Amino acid sequence: MITETGIDVRKLRALPPARWQQEMAQAIREPRELLEILALSGTALAGRITNTNAFPLRVPHSYVRRMRPGDPHDPLLRQVLPLQQEAQLSSTYSTDPVGDLQALAQPGLLHKYQGRALLIATAACAVHCRYCFRRHFPYNTSETSLRDWQPALDHLAASPSIREIILSGGDPLSLSDQRLAALVRRLEDIPHLQRLRIHSRLPVVLPTRVDEALSDWLGATRLRTIIVIHANHSHEIDAEVAAALARLQATGATLLNQSVLLRGVNDDSTMLTELSEQLFAAGVLPYYLHLLDKVQGAAHFDVSEQQALELQQAMLRQLPGYLVPRLVREQAGAQYKIPLSPLASG
Repeated sequence: MITETGIDVRKLRALPPARWQQEMAQAIREPRELLEILALSGTALAGRITNTNAFPLRVPHSYVRRMRPGDPHDPLLRQVLPLQQEAQLSSTYSTDPVGDLQALAQPGLLHKYQGRALLIATAACAVHCRYCFRRHFPYNTSETSLRDWQPALDHLAASPSIREIILSGGDPLSLSDQRLAALVRRLEDIPHLQRLRIHSRLPVVLPTRVDEALSDWLGATRLRTIIVIHANHSHEIDAEVAAALARLQATGATLLNQSVLLRGVNDDSTMLTELSEQLFAAGVLPYYLHLLDKVQGAAHFDVSEQQALELQQAMLRQLPGYLVPRLVREQAGAQYKIPLSPLASG
């Protein structure tokens, strides 16, 4: 069956697992294996690791190759290694910090903001970031399969004020191109939808995901496409990632980046400046710098609002304005992300 976008779904179905799917299946899942690869097995860090079945370690080898062997403070390692600090509960942190559950319009469909809605396309991710705001999300009740997308699609079709659909998860690009192409084709049938926004960490942690099959259907959709990648540190952007971003840009998509401000990872203005420079060199515009969503288990990553404002002021002194991401906080029940002005710091 050839869709109007020119994608032959039967051919996609017949393809063997792509390289990225094989790499995703081979992701490291044991913390001690990760430490052994990085020559950190005999360090004090080994005594601080944990591994919870609720949110276990998962990290592709391609991302690990960008970590510095022998460095227990490596900023990429810190983002993915589960530590005992995650068990420390805080009364100001919750399992639903941004109010996802109260915004569910249909199973898997969040309708928080005017003019746009978010479809949780899958629970799967290529990497488990320890600060993930959906680490406690009840995917077992909200994850959708292709046949279950109909209630969400019906809601979108009945809501002409929605002009933009956001694919999130999990990570939507962890789905096969067959499923994604079929989903996007159904979204294209909703006439008032104008934009398709995809939030994905895969182009950064698993750049082989940006292959010919993805480029084919992405470049063929009638929807204006925006891809929001997620990079927190300049060490994440190597030549392979830059090439993947160039392939995405060649589809006609607009590329944006959002980062999360994380203690011990990127709470440094020089590093944030370098990240913005490298992103723009790769064709990506810095978009958001998020304060940490207060999800239970991530309190050790928190950076104060005052420090965040000081970091943004330092970036403003070093960069043109278009390379300084907007500093924002997401607040449950708010009608938009709350911007934090650097002027508020005095």
